[in-house]
Amino acid sequence: MVYTRTQFVAAKELEDEEEKFLTQECKNLLLSLPKQKGWRTPYLYEFQGFWCQSKKIQAIISFQKHFISRESDVILATIPKSGTTWLKGLVFSIMNRKHIDVKNLKNHPLLHSNPHDLVPFFEYKLYSDNQIPDLSRLPDPRLFATHIPFNSLMQQNSIKNASPKIVYLCRNPLDTFVSSWHFVNNLRPKSLPPFQIEEAFKMYCDGIIGFGPFWEHMLGYWNESLKNPTAVLFLKYEAMREDIVSNLKELAKFLGCPFSVEEEQEGVIKEIAKLCCFDKMKNLEANKTGKSIKNFENKYLFRKGEVGDWVNYLSPSMVEQLSQIMEEKLAGSGLTFKLFP
Repeated sequence: MVYTRTQFVAAKELEDEEEKFLTQECKNLLLSLPKQKGWRTPYLYEFQGFWCQSKKIQAIISFQKHFISRESDVILATIPKSGTTWLKGLVFSIMNRKHIDVKNLKNHPLLHSNPHDLVPFFEYKLYSDNQIPDLSRLPDPRLFATHIPFNSLMQQNSIKNASPKIVYLCRNPLDTFVSSWHFVNNLRPKSLPPFQIEEAFKMYCDGIIGFGPFWEHMLGYWNESLKNPTAVLFLKYEAMREDIVSNLKELAKFLGCPFSVEEEQEGVIKEIAKLCCFDKMKNLEANKTGKSIKNFENKYLFRKGEVGDWVNYLSPSMVEQLSQIMEEKLAGSGLTFKLFP
């Protein structure tokens, strides 16, 4: 963990800014946790078996203490930069299609609101800055999102007991890395130099990324989906891009609101896919301006969304190294990835 003098000063300023929002309890906890240089913030801390920013640790602790789950809840889980915004738009549209016409191009909420405003994160919105929201009056079914790994999600006792439905979306790790690297460089303070891809890649391969290691995050939800397929649906970004209609039908069935024959004939599934397609969402005004997740500008949430874009950034040796890690870490699990369209 080596900083230049300029980087150290900038990192210290960031650390001081982060600590303004931390409780003394959280500060004391951080002193006991292993830490490494972070991608965007001064440090990432090893908490409950994964790497996390200090403010997110505080939010997760608050969530684990105070959230009261219902059996009818739906939780969308992803590791960052795996198609989260897209998944939120799709699931929101599926679950609300009975009273929000997907063909009404004037009034649909997705045309005027960022998906992160419609499907809030536990750790970035509802429990951030140490607040405790009252969610008891929200109508069923409630729709939430998280990047929290499965084992930590299950440390929330009411989720363990209520067994809400969980939808997990993952993306091949090569594209996830490239997307994460671009995203972080857009968010890095101007006082810090650009985050070099070689440094980011080494940290990623070592598992040091927010909510990582990526393989542990994926395997937690993957293994549970095999054990309990009625509670956890595991989706792959590449498969959804290849055949969106079949995947939306599977998704709707899992959520308990399958598409009727009439809806299929009327083209409702294709309308939802069209409404939430990457290019359309990227070019909506609500997704080009404002900030829906803390201080992250909405315009940085959409870049390319392509499958196989990693070929434009990773050297052959990088591809070989990460492929070996994937093969080693995912060995025997049955989880594999299609790297090209």
